[in-house]
Amino acid sequence: MLTFLDFFAGIGGFRRGMEMAGHKCLGHCEWDKYANASYEVIHDIEEGEWFGRDIRDVRASELPRADVWCFGFPCQDISVAGKQLGFDGKRSSLFFTVTRLIRDTQEENRPKYLFIENVKNLFSVNGGTDFLKLLIELDEIGYDAEWQLLNTKNFGLPQNRERVFIVGHLRGTSGRKVFPITGSNGKNLEQVVPGSDAQRVYSSDGIARTLKSEGGGQGAKTGLYIVGNVHPSGKGMNGQVYDSQGLAPTLTTNKGEGQKILVRPVLTPDRVEKRQNGRRFKEDGEPMFTLTAQDRHGVMLNDYRIRRLTPKECWRLQGWNDDDFDKAASVCSDSQLYKQAGNGVSVPVIYEIGKRLE
Repeated sequence: MLTFLDFFAGIGGFRRGMEMAGHKCLGHCEWDKYANASYEVIHDIEEGEWFGRDIRDVRASELPRADVWCFGFPCQDISVAGKQLGFDGKRSSLFFTVTRLIRDTQEENRPKYLFIENVKNLFSVNGGTDFLKLLIELDEIGYDAEWQLLNTKNFGLPQNRERVFIVGHLRGTSGRKVFPITGSNGKNLEQVVPGSDAQRVYSSDGIARTLKSEGGGQGAKTGLYIVGNVHPSGKGMNGQVYDSQGLAPTLTTNKGEGQKILVRPVLTPDRVEKRQNGRRFKEDGEPMFTLTAQDRHGVMLNDYRIRRLTPKECWRLQGWNDDDFDKAASVCSDSQLYKQAGNGVSVPVIYEIGKRLE
């Protein structure tokens, strides 16, 4: 068993996954009062357990000695949905507030592991230089780093959520490598070289990868198994809905809109005619879109109606059980519950990594 501290804790996804792996939490830090309210009713917090509200006000001398520091530092300045200021932004630069605490901690009291999470764009923001800065900073405070890009959909949850996970090993201490984490077939899950596109190799005994257009060309038309159209006019190729039991629709270069097959995940269900870059609908059987604190999610039903996902369903997509959600729902509004699900980490991914920490 390892002891750990939970920084930028949110509702405690790190805590739940690490505790499932057999580790013990010594305290947490969370600025958002609503997320902390959910945290406190969900988790079994012992009397006298350390708590910090603002990471900027925390001092190293007040922290209990722990084997692991867990933190998914703020991603707003890194995410493709933001201005991508990277470490020049006020929120994502809080990463260096944590490393300042490491510097202020005597070497014999420093954690053996740093367990870090952030969005996929951490590899690319500012041309990859910010990820390099992160690795240099870890090196300078005495940690050797390993990392892997992991997707929630590979851990038993129907959500397409790619996140970067980094484990820093305190130099001079023993411990096995954590990554790569492999799938059930023994194949390595996706790994990424910073600053470049992922190079994927597919097993010959699996399903062939979907073909895609690299630009140009004229999409073909098909009348096979069309069961309706989601546009108010009932017309338009982008609105056609296909029966999931029929043949796959002909591939098109449809500017990312994608063909619509019942039943499937939907973004922003309250605005049928919403315009956006990228897909709004996914195919039947595909994982739900990545949960965020801003987007709203839904599903297309068999009568072509779009239903918004409930907050409880969003929490389930992150690996939380209904009892935990009900506790949080007793102290927070639906809008806060949606936000908390989108800002959180996927519990099963944390568990799989946590059980590999010695």
